[in-house]
Amino acid sequence: MFIHPLGPEGAELRPLEPWQADEFLAHMDRAREYAGKRNGLPDVVRDRAGSRAFLQTYADRQAADSGRLYGIWQDGTLVGGVLFRTFDPAQGVAEAGCWLEPSAVGRGLVTRACRTIIDWAFTRRGMRRVEWHVATDNAPSIAVARRLGMTREGVMRSAFVHRGRRLDMELWAVLSEEWGGPGE
Repeated sequence: MFIHPLGPEGAELRPLEPWQADEFLAHMDRAREYAGKRNGLPDVVRDRAGSRAFLQTYADRQAADSGRLYGIWQDGTLVGGVLFRTFDPAQGVAEAGCWLEPSAVGRGLVTRACRTIIDWAFTRRGMRRVEWHVATDNAPSIAVARRLGMTREGVMRSAFVHRGRRLDMELWAVLSEEWGGPGE
């Protein structure tokens, strides 16, 4: 296991694994209303079984080298996470994503955590492109994409259904040759 510090405030990035299902569920309960506005994760993780199943899905994806999941802890409490929803080494393309609970908003935790995993994908795994898919009305997530140095490539109209509503999604991406590193 690794622990990666995310700054001087006591925040850490760590793997998030099936054995942490109870902690993850408690976190989702705190994040449900806020994160659920734009993210389907709180709708999937509603009980211990759903929590464990979601975490196991990402453990399986990691074993298959097709996805990864990390938690963000602040002072020992799980407050959010980042992930590679998809990870395709053969094509050199990954899709990154994130979520937070309200207590962690506005501290730069997601940006620092994403910089860490994107830097790893480019420098250690040889990925060529990292994408960010975001609803057109999700200003906080679009701001993260900008801070990560991503370029808005277009809008995918009516591309995602969230809670019965079809959403337009922006596609943002950064290429390995554009990447400035974790400290940019």
